[in-house]
Amino acid sequence: MGRPLDLLLRGGTLVDGTGAPAREADIAVVDGRITVLPAGTPASAAESLDVTGQVVTPGFIDVHTHSDALAAPHGADGTATAEPVDELRLAPLLQGVTTEISGNCGTSLFPSLPERLPVLAEHLRVTFGLGPVRPAVDFDAFAAGQDLSLRRTHIASLVGHGTLRAGVMGFEARPPGPGELDTMCALLDRALRQGAAGLSTGLIYPPGTYADTEEIVALAKVAARHGKPYVTHLRDEMSQVETALEEALEIAVRSGAPLQISHHKTAGRHAWGATLRTLPRLEQARAEGVDVLCDVYPYTAGSTVLHAMLPPWTSEGGVGALLERLSRADTRDRIRTDIAQGVKGWENTVGNGGWDLITVAAAQAHPQAEGRSIADLAAERGVHPVDYACDLLLAEQGEVTIISHSMREDDVRRVIASPLSMIGSDGVPKPGRPHPRWAGSFARVLGHYGRDQRLVPLENAVHKMTGLPARRFGLTGRGVVRDGAMADLIVLDPESVRDRATFDQPLLAPEGIDTVVVAGRVAVRSGCPTAQRAGEVVRIR
Repeated sequence: MGRPLDLLLRGGTLVDGTGAPAREADIAVVDGRITVLPAGTPASAAESLDVTGQVVTPGFIDVHTHSDALAAPHGADGTATAEPVDELRLAPLLQGVTTEISGNCGTSLFPSLPERLPVLAEHLRVTFGLGPVRPAVDFDAFAAGQDLSLRRTHIASLVGHGTLRAGVMGFEARPPGPGELDTMCALLDRALRQGAAGLSTGLIYPPGTYADTEEIVALAKVAARHGKPYVTHLRDEMSQVETALEEALEIAVRSGAPLQISHHKTAGRHAWGATLRTLPRLEQARAEGVDVLCDVYPYTAGSTVLHAMLPPWTSEGGVGALLERLSRADTRDRIRTDIAQGVKGWENTVGNGGWDLITVAAAQAHPQAEGRSIADLAAERGVHPVDYACDLLLAEQGEVTIISHSMREDDVRRVIASPLSMIGSDGVPKPGRPHPRWAGSFARVLGHYGRDQRLVPLENAVHKMTGLPARRFGLTGRGVVRDGAMADLIVLDPESVRDRATFDQPLLAPEGIDTVVVAGRVAVRSGCPTAQRAGEVVRIR
């Protein structure tokens, strides 16, 4: 070649992200772009790495994160915090993630009418668990607020319906008026034109749970006009998961939007085994012309905010109203009754499992509670679990994250193996004891499920992490190693790659991920991070 290269990966086996068989090739990088060379092509480079015996893949795309606030403005001065969250920023990079898609489950840092920003900020503080967070009026403001000196990876963002709803009409449990729905559609349209990745809902979370199907159809039509997906945390992933799935399919059909089922699972004892029906239903829908896919994380436990374990009426009016209610005995009595008897349209995680399956992941003023179940903590204090949960929420001003052990391994395996699934961590990066999926999901699929259990061949596993999500979310130039593509790359050892993160030590880096290149710059070398901060905000047009 004529011009010296910035970087040359020589002697490796290329798994290019398309699902095609592995092949020998050298990979050249110039100005952040890739050229694929026949193995052994003479070339000179500023940096040349001998990757013989290793596999080169595209950088992984985590399609489902909650990392929106890790490099966003916090507090009154509008600066992001470098510590203690830099360890959280490193976790995805060290397992090969180069692009994160945030704004999932109906919560993003934008958009909002300006006058709604202060109330929305309280909601985001509780959701992201990183202290005060400053919301943005639109995607442009969100992008401008990202501190690129802190970004280890690229970030794209969906428009969260819950944030959109709260940013227009607050936290009221009612349908929007015609003017309010028009305003929501206009804010969504503007954000999508500015480069947001699609529309997401979290239909178990207030205020999203207050929306009916008609409201979501109207908004999904806006996404469809932009050719962008409707991404949904279903209204129920437990006993009513099949009904909730039908609602999502109806929204897709009526709106014309591509449909992405978030972290597909059938959780709780009443839904175990239901993937035997939900996955064929998705395949049937695709055969009927619905562009539906899903994502999955490779664990039998989920993670969310503690107040999501309570009936939706408790959160009507926002965080302040929630905390005021939880201090009252009549509220707690009603919560106990609703958990025991159920409420129509409510997922009721505790009623489907029990407080013994709910452990505290993050409670910054009560670190002694982290890693322990609500049932055990309540028994130790001699109180009912509802009282303990309410007291903890009050003491932490609502900012408590939990882990819910609610799934069965055979269901998880079926979704991972499905040709319709891609991989997303659903990572909730907060200090404390976050779910290990934030640091382990991609390495776990490659090692435990791919190599050890032979559930998914390497080429297919990489496709689920790269080419498939890039195509789904319109990430042009990413997800596939080909001439002219973005130089986001991984060098890994397929024989040793494995996750090490556990529920006790959730941020342990994986083994077998040797090199990670972000935008043509080596961000991880020999498994250790470099000083490079090459991440950028990705706009999807």
